[in-house]
Amino acid sequence: MGLVITFWILAALVVVAALSVVLLRNVFRAALALILCFLAVAGVFITLSADFLAVVQILIYVGGISVLIILAIMLTREVQQGSPTNRLRIPALIVAIIFLGVVVYALVNTPWPVSATPPLEPTTAALAGKLLGQGGYILPVEIAPILLLAAIIGAIVLVREK
Repeated sequence: MGLVITFWILAALVVVAALSVVLLRNVFRAALALILCFLAVAGVFITLSADFLAVVQILIYVGGISVLIILAIMLTREVQQGSPTNRLRIPALIVAIIFLGVVVYALVNTPWPVSATPPLEPTTAALAGKLLGQGGYILPVEIAPILLLAAIIGAIVLVREK
């Protein structure tokens, strides 16, 4: 019962943090709300017994993407002004409402079978074996930090003084 309550608290935190990302005018605070959203999603993964996905969420999104976004914000001038208002606010709202309608329609009309028995063995070891084991996908895991480093260096080169 405690896990269900924790799940719903984290789910509400994800929604509030995601709304904060969209609605905050200060870009730096929106990036901090994005980090909170990523951490809460990792917490949701933990409550669903998806430990490996939680670790990947923290390592890649919180550790990599968020740091990259904050570095880009810190290297940008006039962060405090936020984004200017534009003419596409109403069309964006209409598209978002249509998208929400499609997602709700798909959720309601999809059969969601739930197994009554838990998995026989934990999935974390199997996923880690596929990722890090013989013939695994460790090379993409190693290439991702190099790409992030290249993006950071590119951001620094773009914003430096002439």
